[in-house]
Amino acid sequence: MPCCCPHSQSASKFFSLFAKSYRRRFNKKGFEKSQQQLVSGINKAGKDDKTLLEIGCGVGYLHQMLVEQGAKSALGVELSANMIIEAKDGAKQRGLDKQLSYLEGDFIDLAEDISSMDMVIMDKVICCYPDAERLVQHSLKKCKQSIAVSYPRKTWYTRLGVQISATVMKLLGSSFRPYVHDPEQIEFWILQQGFNKIFQDQTTVWLSQVYTRSHLK
Repeated sequence: MPCCCPHSQSASKFFSLFAKSYRRRFNKKGFEKSQQQLVSGINKAGKDDKTLLEIGCGVGYLHQMLVEQGAKSALGVELSANMIIEAKDGAKQRGLDKQLSYLEGDFIDLAEDISSMDMVIMDKVICCYPDAERLVQHSLKKCKQSIAVSYPRKTWYTRLGVQISATVMKLLGSSFRPYVHDPEQIEFWILQQGFNKIFQDQTTVWLSQVYTRSHLK
């Protein structure tokens, strides 16, 4: 299902430009520090034999690695057609075809038809949505046990970086914009739905958190 809103369409076009370079970068350098931190939190929550839903999965290397290391299966949802192509190719090369599946489109548009999974992952995705609350609330509805998220810290330099990025994108004719949403508000939305925070770490730019349900479904 193609994305329908202008922001989703522009985001799809923007990220499609970097699909091959994202995969090459991971093959050469592996996880970024913030992703290493997120994986530590995911391991603390427990991933073995769990079903994963990665929203904004990019070229797929995060959930593919988690499945290789013991997760049962994963569904990746991604706006960019080129990212999906790279993710499927990576899954085939890793021999994970039967454990992985992909949907192209805006998660919010697709959510009604997506089954709940044990763990939901959003790595650097919340900052790509103008309506962070709607994204978080929809993702929590699909989460049986744990949710793992990473997003920008709210600092003067991250806000400045986003402002510069927005200016550059405007000059390039793209309507896609990144956002720095309030971490306290994001945490409030998650805790309000009956989750407990079990992990948090950070880099200069990124904040990584993992939450588990107080009472598992």
